[in-house]
This record gives sequence, C-alpha cells and structure tokens, in this order.
Amino acid sequence: MITTQTEFRAALLDPASPSPEGVRNPDGMHATKRFDVYRNNVAVSLTDALETAFPVVNKMVGNDFFLAMAGAYRRAHPPKSPVMMFYGDEMPTFLTDFGPAQSVPYLADIARLELALRHSYHAADATPISPDALGQIAPDTLPNVTFTFAPSVHVITSKFPLHSIWWANTHDGDIAKVAQPTLITRPEFDPAVDALTIEQAAVLTALMSGEALGTALRHGGAGFDLGLLLGLLLTRNALISIKT
Repeated sequence: MITTQTEFRAALLDPASPSPEGVRNPDGMHATKRFDVYRNNVAVSLTDALETAFPVVNKMVGNDFFLAMAGAYRRAHPPKSPVMMFYGDEMPTFLTDFGPAQSVPYLADIARLELALRHSYHAADATPISPDALGQIAPDTLPNVTFTFAPSVHVITSKFPLHSIWWANTHDGDIAKVAQPTLITRPEFDPAVDALTIEQAAVLTALMSGEALGTALRHGGAGFDLGLLLGLLLTRNALISIKT
C-alpha cells in the first residue's frame, strides 16, 4: 500500500492516528514503533519552537495548558517552512478562536506582540535618518511630508493594557487600567517595546500606511503632541527616509 504525503502528514501531526499502512520497516513489517518515535520527535521540535516564540503566552497559561494548546495548533497549522524560527505565525488568529483560551481575552494580543518581536529581530537592517533631518524641512511643506519606516517597526493595537501586561510578565510592575497599544522597534541589536497612547497609535498607523503628516495628525485629535511621538521614533531609529 502506498501512503500519500497528505496521509503521512496527517498521521504525523495527530498522536491518536495509527501509523500509515504504507510505512514499513526494511523487513517489510509495519513500522509502528519507528513512526511513533519519529512522530514524537517532530511534536517535541514543533512544541519547542512555539515555546521559544511565545514565552509570555506560555507563562500566562501554564506549561500543561500550553502543551495541550500546542498540540491543537500543530494539527491545525502544520509547518509551511523548514525554518523553525518562523513557525507560529498563525498563533494570534488561532488563539482568538481557541475556546479554552477565551478566559484570557488578551492572550491573542500578547501573541501578536511576541510575534512582532520575533519579526522585528529578524528584519532587514536599515539606516535611520539623522536626528536633525526634520529641522531641515521648510515649515510650510511639513504637512505634505511622508515617512518610510524601518522593516523592524510594528504597531500592535489593543483594547487592553497590552504593554504593561507584557512588562509585568517579563520584568515586573503594575498593570495599567487603560488600553495601551505597543510600539516594536529595533534601535540596535535587540527589539525594544514601548507603550503608546491610543492617539499615538492612530497617528503612527496612518503614517505607516503612507498618509502625509498633515492628514495623519487628524487621527490624533486636538492638542496632539507630535513632538513626543517623533522624538520616540527618532530615538528608536524607526524612520529611514522623508519625502516632501
């Protein structure tokens, strides 16, 4: 009997499934034990990759829950690449729909944050603009300015105090009581995580989508402090070009 790749993969990712009939030992006997060992090694490797990618998610739900959740994730989302550092990109969406995780409603957002940290770490290098670049632009042309952002920059929006939840689980501290979007940058070798206000996140998201500065500022409302946001972006080496 010939086993198809689809059958082999399905059995490989489901510990309750019997080994495929077409998988045989050199003597022609059904390779049940060998397949079980191989299947266990694959499961351990994929779970280790998820634990490495989502340490805060793991900490928040506990190791036993995480292991069970990883098993469900493996079956729903088999690897698409042989490079394990990229395994887990569907985790935020998976957690949104995963019934047992609904008691921790911000878990999917934490997964999005951790995923952004990983992508930021592996993003291509980029040369930031000089700190005085904005000062060289004529004031009357500033509303038309657009920015290009480093590939390592990500904004994670959330209705939860995302930054302080992450911080409390990686360092220590109290959890804020307001929604707290998060900025991911890589000013040097490692990603940095900063809290944003809702208004800052709205303006920054607009700028990252290509809106001109004058238009993007409308998302911040009256009294928005542009200098504070630009200062943070410059400090974090987030801007790599300006167009007028």
